[in-house]
Amino acid sequence: MHAILGLIRSVRPRQWSKNLILFAGLIFSQSLLDARLALTAVLGFLLFCLASGAIYLLNDVIDLEQDRRHPFKMHRAIASGQVGAGSAVGVAVAMALAAIGLGLWLDRGFGYVLLGYIALMILYSAWLKRVVILDVLTIAIGFVLRAVAGGVVIHVEISSWLLICTVLLALFLGLGKRRHELVLLESSAGDHRQILKEYSPYLLDQMIAVVTASMVVAYALYTMSAETAAKFGTKNLEFTIPFVLYGIFRYLYLIHQKKAGGSPERVLLSDRPLFFDILLWAAAVGIILYLK
Repeated sequence: MHAILGLIRSVRPRQWSKNLILFAGLIFSQSLLDARLALTAVLGFLLFCLASGAIYLLNDVIDLEQDRRHPFKMHRAIASGQVGAGSAVGVAVAMALAAIGLGLWLDRGFGYVLLGYIALMILYSAWLKRVVILDVLTIAIGFVLRAVAGGVVIHVEISSWLLICTVLLALFLGLGKRRHELVLLESSAGDHRQILKEYSPYLLDQMIAVVTASMVVAYALYTMSAETAAKFGTKNLEFTIPFVLYGIFRYLYLIHQKKAGGSPERVLLSDRPLFFDILLWAAAVGIILYLK
């Protein structure tokens, strides 16, 4: 029973919230009220959760020794010995194969994107996370693949604006996580994650500043572009910009003043002002797109 509970913890259900980006295609194609497409998107979301869980298991096995030296990650099921490495690998392989098989059954194009995501994340766990800059770029590409998969599975065109905003948001969160690890672990940061030796708080702050500015500009241009107005039949999406600005500023405040950011999904769910800001943004988008 302890091993089963450990496996459940190790597939990180809390972090499956990252896969919600799959619903962007459904929402922004104004197909949310189409029951068939909505069900298809939900199935795609669940398969990405299955694939994500497999990757987390493999990653914990690869990082076993490093996690044992981390003040928090040492309590993970695999690092603590609650779950054996061999069992974790076996479960991960079974989950990944099931996700790919069911993905191809659901939609061949979606299955290929899911396969590409799994391959990229395995490559990340085995090598790319040790390559400076490429480590955070790979994470960002993983988010883009999620967004692409969400459009492919329901056969709607993915806006280039959506992909740009997605990659910038992912970079923003990824760089914030790197900064948190660097500040938290200080001189021992490199012992836990070797790539942290290549970064400094100053460098990461500069990169975060560039990404933050780019993200705000990209989202503003998207909401105010003639193409967007023509597609949705309204220019009112520009009224959602204040929510985006507040969300970004609030997250920066949490990173710099509250030393948060090590677990973006935990921050997004636990910080009430940020959580309600996201809900208000989502409500505003829903009203603008569906109650014109």
